[in-house]
Amino acid sequence: MPNFVDVILPLAIERAYTYRVPDGPDFDVLKAQKRGVRVSVPFGKRKLYTALTYRFHQEPPGAYQAKEVLEVLDEEPLVSEQQWIHWQWIADYYLCTLGEVMKSALPSAFLLQSETQIILNPEELVLPEDLNDEEYLIWDALKIRERLEIAELSEITGRKRPLKAIEKLLQQKKVLLEEDLKAKYSTKKERRLGLGVDYQLDSGLERLLQDLERAPKQKEILMQFFQMQGGSQEGVPRVQLLKRSTAGAASLKSLIDKGILQEFEVDVDRLPLRSNRGPEAVVELSPKQQEVLETIKRGIEEGRPALLHGVTASGKTEVFVKLAEEVIEQGKQVLYLVPEIALTVQLIERLKRYLGGKVVVYHSRFSRNEQVELWLKTHAGGEQVSVIVGARSSLFLPFKNLGLIVVDEEHESSFKQFDPAPRYHGRDAAVYLAHIHRCGIVLGSATPSLESYFNAQNNKYLYTALLERYRPVAMPEIQMISLKEAQRKKQMKGHFSPVLYEAIQDRLARKEQIILFQNRRGYSPVLECTVCGHSPGCPNCDVKLTYHQNRNQLRCHYCGFKSPVPKQCEACGTPGALPKGLGTQQVEEEVKEFFPEARVQRMDQDTTRGKTSLQKIVRQFEQQEIDILIGTQMVTKGLDFERLGLVGVMNADSLMNFPDYRAHERAFQLLMQVAGRAGRAYGQGQVLIQTYQPEHPLLQQLSMYQYLPFYEQQLRERQQFAYPPFVRLVKLSLKSRDYNKVIEGARWMGEALRQLKGCTVLGPEFPLIPRIRNQYIQQILVKSAPGSSTAQTKQSVKRIVHSFHAIAAFRSIRLVFDVDHI
Repeated sequence: MPNFVDVILPLAIERAYTYRVPDGPDFDVLKAQKRGVRVSVPFGKRKLYTALTYRFHQEPPGAYQAKEVLEVLDEEPLVSEQQWIHWQWIADYYLCTLGEVMKSALPSAFLLQSETQIILNPEELVLPEDLNDEEYLIWDALKIRERLEIAELSEITGRKRPLKAIEKLLQQKKVLLEEDLKAKYSTKKERRLGLGVDYQLDSGLERLLQDLERAPKQKEILMQFFQMQGGSQEGVPRVQLLKRSTAGAASLKSLIDKGILQEFEVDVDRLPLRSNRGPEAVVELSPKQQEVLETIKRGIEEGRPALLHGVTASGKTEVFVKLAEEVIEQGKQVLYLVPEIALTVQLIERLKRYLGGKVVVYHSRFSRNEQVELWLKTHAGGEQVSVIVGARSSLFLPFKNLGLIVVDEEHESSFKQFDPAPRYHGRDAAVYLAHIHRCGIVLGSATPSLESYFNAQNNKYLYTALLERYRPVAMPEIQMISLKEAQRKKQMKGHFSPVLYEAIQDRLARKEQIILFQNRRGYSPVLECTVCGHSPGCPNCDVKLTYHQNRNQLRCHYCGFKSPVPKQCEACGTPGALPKGLGTQQVEEEVKEFFPEARVQRMDQDTTRGKTSLQKIVRQFEQQEIDILIGTQMVTKGLDFERLGLVGVMNADSLMNFPDYRAHERAFQLLMQVAGRAGRAYGQGQVLIQTYQPEHPLLQQLSMYQYLPFYEQQLRERQQFAYPPFVRLVKLSLKSRDYNKVIEGARWMGEALRQLKGCTVLGPEFPLIPRIRNQYIQQILVKSAPGSSTAQTKQSVKRIVHSFHAIAAFRSIRLVFDVDHI
C-alpha cells in the first residue's frame, strides 16, 4: 500500500497538501515518519518548493492526483515538536496559515527556491532568419550558454523586458522552461596554509632555511608563518599571512609551488562565537535589586510571568543578568528579546562584560548564511549559544533547553509584526513560548504597556518595581516650553525657543552632550507653494511627498516613490516653494548654523541603512566624538551615555494629536523614554519639551513622573469606550485597485460580521491614508465583548471570509487580518 505525507508549503494556503512517498533508500527518512523534515515537492504546473513534512498516512487525496516527493533535504527534523506547537498557536491566534508562519520562522536560506530557466528545444530546428531582432538575441545567448534565467537573459541582451519575446518563442516551441531548485546556503570557506610534508621534521627545516638564504622575501614569509602558526594544527589564514608580511603574493606562490607550504580550504564560522572569553565584571546588586530578584524567582517557581517596572537607569539589566547567570549554570539557554536592533549596540557589550563570550546576536540584518549558522548552533545547543539577544524573529530559533526569556522594553510597538503575515506580537508570543518550554519569563520596562500593567494588577503577572535610579542621581528635570508664547513674543530662532537655545549653549560650554529628538525624518513633511498652497503628492499613495534637502528630492515613505523637486508649482506654475513642517534634516541644518563649533550627527533611517552604520554612530557618541545627536525614535531606546546632560524634544504635539486610541499611551512612553537618556551618571539631567499645549494633562503627568495617575486615567477611558485591555480587537483590511469593488466588498463584509453574537463591529471606513501603492483600503474593526470567547469569534470570522471568497466579484480583493491591533 502506498505511503503518503501531508506537507506544509511556505505559502498562504489554508490546508496541507498530500504527496506520495516514492520507494527507494533515498526516502527512508520519510518512511521513519519524522515530522519537520524538509522535502522538495512540485506545486502547480512548473514550480518547485521546499516543504516541511507534517503528517504521515496511507490515504490518497480525493480531490486531486497526488504527485511524488522529489527529494529529501534533511536527515533529521529541522523543526522540533515544541516549535510546531508554537507555530500552530501563532497561526490560530493571529488568523494566518501555518505556511505563512513557516516562511517567517525559517531563515530564507532553508527555503530553497525554484528558479525558472530558459533552454533551447533540442527537437525544434530554429533558423535565424525566422526571428526578429529581440528573439535572435535570446536565441544567440542560449547557443552560447545552455540555460539562462530570465534576469540573466535581460542582462545579456540588454533588454529590460524580454518576457514578451520569450513568450512568443515558447508558443512556437523554440525554447522550453525548466525549474531548478537552488540552495541559498553555503558554508564559508577560508584558504589556509600548512607546512609541506617533506619539511615537517626538524632536519628538513634546517636544510630549508639554509636553501632560502638567497630568497629573503620567501624566508620572511616563512618566518612569519612559523610565528603565526604557534602550536596550532589548523593552518594559518592566507590573507592574514600576506597582511603581516612585507613580501607579496608572488613570493608566497613560489613557496607553494616548491611544496614548502601547502594550501587547503576549511569551513569557518561567519559568526565568531568566542566561548573562551570569560566575564570581565561581576554584577553587584543593591539591596532593592536583590529583593526584586528574589521576587521574580518566586514568580518563576509559581509559573507566572513577571513584570519588572523599573525607571530608566534603575538597574533592570543587572537583575536580568543575575537571572541569566543562574540559568546558564544549570546548562540552559536564555533568550533576551529587544524590540529593535538599535537597542543591541550597547546592550551586547554590557552582557558580554558580565557573561563572557556566551552571548550571541540574532536579527534581520544578518545575511542569510549568518542566520542559518546561528540557527544550527542554537539547535545543537552548547555553551557557545547560552544567551541569544535578538529582535522578535529570534522567537523562532530551535531552542534545545530554554530556561529563561527576558523581554526588554516590553511596551514597544516594534515587537508587533505588521507586514507580512503572521502579524504577531513578540511579547505575547514570548509568553506562550515560555509556557511551552516551562521556563521563566520576565517583562521589563520603565513605562509598561497598559495591557501588561493591567495583567499585573489582576494577578495574571507578578508585579515588582525599581522606582529609583541605581546611582544616587536624581531623575532629570522635565520642563515644558510654550511654543505659542515664544512665537507670540517673536523670540524663536529657527525652530528653537530661547530656553532650548540657551540650554544647548550652556551644555556645550560644560563639555556635555545633547540629544535632540524629532520624530520625522527628511527635511520637512511637505513643500508648499507660496501662492496657491499646493503641495506635491505621491502618485501611488494618498500622502504628501516628504522633502529631502540633501538630495534635492521628494520621497514617499510608504511606497518608495522618488522625484526631483519641481522648479515650478504643478498647480499654478509659480516658481519656487517653501518647506513646511520639521524633519531631522532641517534640525541638523539649523544646529550647524547656530552652533558651528559643535560636532553634529543625525541618526534616523536615512543615516543607518548600512549593516554597521548604527553601531558606528552610537560608538562615536559614546566616545564623545559627537556633541549633538539629532534623531527619530532610534535615540529614545535603551541607550546609555555618561556625558549626556540635555535632551530636547523639538515638538511633542505631533505625538499626541494622532487619531488612534493608543496615541497618548505611545506619546507618554516615548517622551518618558527619551527623557530617561539624560543625567544617568554624573549629575541631574535636563529635559526640555517644546509644545503648543504645555498644560495638557499628559505632559503635566509626564513632568512629574506620574505613571500611575496616567495609567488610571487611560484605563478609565479604555473601559468607557470599550478598548483593550477590556476587549480584544481584530482589524480587517480590504485592499483592491478597484475603488468601487473594495467599497462593495467592505459593505458586504461589514453586514456579515454584524450578524455575529457577542461582537461590536465598527466600519467599514477608509483609514487615515486611504490609498497606498495604488490600492484602496477599507477597514473594519471587530470588538469581542467581555466574557465572550475570542477563539469562537475568530472561527466565525474565518467562516465569513470563506463565504466572501466564494463570491466571484470579490476574489481579487485582498484581506489582511491584524489581531490585537496596535
